Amino acid sequence: MLIELSIRDFVLIDRLDLAPAAGLCVLTGETGAGKSILLDALGLALGARAESRLVRPGAASATVSAGFAVAGDHPARALIAAAGMEDEDALVLRRTLGADGRTRAFINDQPVSVNLLRQVGDSLVEIQGQFDERGLLDASTHRGLLDAFAGLLEDAKAVAARHAAWRMSDAALAEAKAEAEKAAAEAASLRQSVSELEGLAPKPGEEAGLVARRSMLMHAEKLVEAINAALEDLAGERGAERALGSAQRSLARVAALAAGLLDPAAAGLERAMAELAEALRLLQRAGSGIDLDSGRLAEIDDRLFALRDQARKHGIGVDALAARADSLKQRLAHLEASDARLKTLAAEAVGARTHYCSVAESLSAARLAAARRLDKRVAGELPPLKLERARFRTRIERLGEPDWGPAGIERIVFEVSTNPGSEPGPLAKVASGGELARFMLALKVVLAAAATVPTLIFDEVDAGVGGAVADAVGERLARLASELQVLVVTHSPQVTARAQHHWLVTKELVGRAALTRVAPLDEAERREELARMLSGATVTDAARAAASDLMAGGRR
Repeated sequence: MLIELSIRDFVLIDRLDLAPAAGLCVLTGETGAGKSILLDALGLALGARAESRLVRPGAASATVSAGFAVAGDHPARALIAAAGMEDEDALVLRRTLGADGRTRAFINDQPVSVNLLRQVGDSLVEIQGQFDERGLLDASTHRGLLDAFAGLLEDAKAVAARHAAWRMSDAALAEAKAEAEKAAAEAASLRQSVSELEGLAPKPGEEAGLVARRSMLMHAEKLVEAINAALEDLAGERGAERALGSAQRSLARVAALAAGLLDPAAAGLERAMAELAEALRLLQRAGSGIDLDSGRLAEIDDRLFALRDQARKHGIGVDALAARADSLKQRLAHLEASDARLKTLAAEAVGARTHYCSVAESLSAARLAAARRLDKRVAGELPPLKLERARFRTRIERLGEPDWGPAGIERIVFEVSTNPGSEPGPLAKVASGGELARFMLALKVVLAAAATVPTLIFDEVDAGVGGAVADAVGERLARLASELQVLVVTHSPQVTARAQHHWLVTKELVGRAALTRVAPLDEAERREELARMLSGATVTDAARAAASDLMAGGRR
């Protein structure tokens, strides 16, 4: 709650320090005394729009700081933590406004953006004025208020978590589909390459063998001629075979007469004949292995061309084609396996959507039941506030799937109608200023237990009403103040009489400058101010007695 408010050089206020307390606090005073200036000053500290005219004439700048006692689990602390700031027991929001219109914002003396100041301020204070467009008039808050009223905040968190899981599944599926589309083109190319290489069936070392065979085929005739000539020289009529045989026979005829002298030579001739026989056998086999078919050369040329073409295509050597074929097969198998992954992701996305729909439908049903209870409770608050002909309803509109979100599958809006037979519409567009303020009060009373904002401020919520209606307004403000800190700017004696704390706002002339002063009132001063509010310029004993009765009644 708000525990201190310090204002320096703001409009008509030169220096002011207030220490608001828990319960119902009222500010009273004559029209024009500057009661609304206090709310404007607090608004500046909470991040409201700033204008240079708000700086007191003659001052270089205006400064407003607001100190709050905040629970450890309050949303304001989460905002501060998210901004990377150090947390402290109390929160002090401060804003300076220069005469040139420039502002600076601070939280616990740490510089912050005005946007963060506003977010934190909105979580700490809600100002309900006839023309305020935040708080209950902001339709984006209605869903959260209904959930808080019905105790559905944890269910709403579960829906948000399931929505996040669904969206993550959809994103993963979309990414996989995009990858699959890219992979499809790659897979087609891979299949073609694998098919070509499998058809070619390259083998390591094949190129060298083909080159050698090609060379041999290209020179086959010369080789055959040379082999034939060699055979003729070795085995022909005048060849080496015949000469060696003749030499062996010549030596054999005289070997017995040589007493072993010719034996080594005879052995040499024997070995030469054996080697010659082997040479002849090898030449004959070589000759028979030479293919003179020109078609075989064409086949080898085609094979070499095909192998080298594939090697160029893949940017590798011919001997590496076999290994490339194996790696391409593995890559293709991996890509084809993505189809199975795609099916798995699609099933997961369907499951995530189903789960989201289940919890969202359950929450939607609970919200519908809660809306009926809320409508009934608010309806019970309206007649005493002179709104007996008005009607309040919580409209729950089912959304199409494209609009489903973390908050659920419906739009929730608080609507009112002020005349019988008229169709309910948005609060801000249907209700007049005075009616709107009382509608807000009725709603706040019903929603008080679920409120997360600890301080409520009402600016003339009792405008245009008196008597029993003003008393009903005061009773509801006091009821609200049992749950929250409530500050009220009022002209109503009935409201004032129920306050636990009372400040009087006055305007006085100091030199040539008009200044607004705020003073806390004790019991006697409260009675005197209440008597003034009842009687006007002249305070009578009857007015004082009536004031005492009102104060006594307000405490009951």
